[in-house]
Amino acid sequence: MLRVASPLPGFGLGMGILLAALTGVVLLPLAALLGQGILMGPAEIAGHLAPARVRAALLLSFRAALVASLFNLVFGLALAWVLTRYRFPGRRLIDAAVDLPFALPTAVAGIALTTLYAPSGVFGQALAPFGISIAYTEAGIWLALVFVGLPFVVRTVQPVIDEIDPEWEEASATLGASRLRTLRRVVLPVLTPSLMTGFALALARSVGEFGSVIFIAGNLPGKTEIAPLLIVIRLEEYDYDAAAAIGLAMLGISFAMLLFINATQVWTRRRIGHA
Repeated sequence: MLRVASPLPGFGLGMGILLAALTGVVLLPLAALLGQGILMGPAEIAGHLAPARVRAALLLSFRAALVASLFNLVFGLALAWVLTRYRFPGRRLIDAAVDLPFALPTAVAGIALTTLYAPSGVFGQALAPFGISIAYTEAGIWLALVFVGLPFVVRTVQPVIDEIDPEWEEASATLGASRLRTLRRVVLPVLTPSLMTGFALALARSVGEFGSVIFIAGNLPGKTEIAPLLIVIRLEEYDYDAAAAIGLAMLGISFAMLLFINATQVWTRRRIGHA
């Protein structure tokens, strides 16, 4: 059987462009970082990661990213469901506002959040009588990461919700299932793969977030100093080995977390397929 010519570029050209872009943008930077780690050796890397300040910054970055991504997982699902299933005044405006973190420079977002939640800000003054502080605390970091990560969950889940036939839910209700049971047994199994994808994207974005966090975090070493900021500080001190060591630690932890999420996603899809 003769192969029909495609009007689009062929496999060879497409693969060449893909490999060139992947090599220049992803593989070469990663190779340079890994090469620096090989030159240093495990003992020297461990020495750069040993200070309490470094360990606190790494723990804070991943803890805050995980908490923010889990919040976005729940709130993003609820927001995507409302925007997809209901029609109400202002829906299009809210739907457009979801993409705002994509277009807004992160530094601008950080300045805006700090202005609102600082002790002298509108929300900061309202929360002060209750003893709640947002700016210059870990809660401020969570808030900034929720802001930048929310669109990843919403935009990943929305198309899948749109494909769910409401008749499935109506049939479940007709058979006597409660709303909670319908959500748990009918809706969530279909949404789980896309939810895991959105969670992974939000987590990956949050771990490396810099611009929106440094303004609202306060950047106190050992308390509100994130790992990306510490990398910048080490670079400004011309301590390239220490910066590379912290970068390698973030790379390794991020890779392990994303590998676990992807493995869970594959397992979930297989389970749904067998069901």
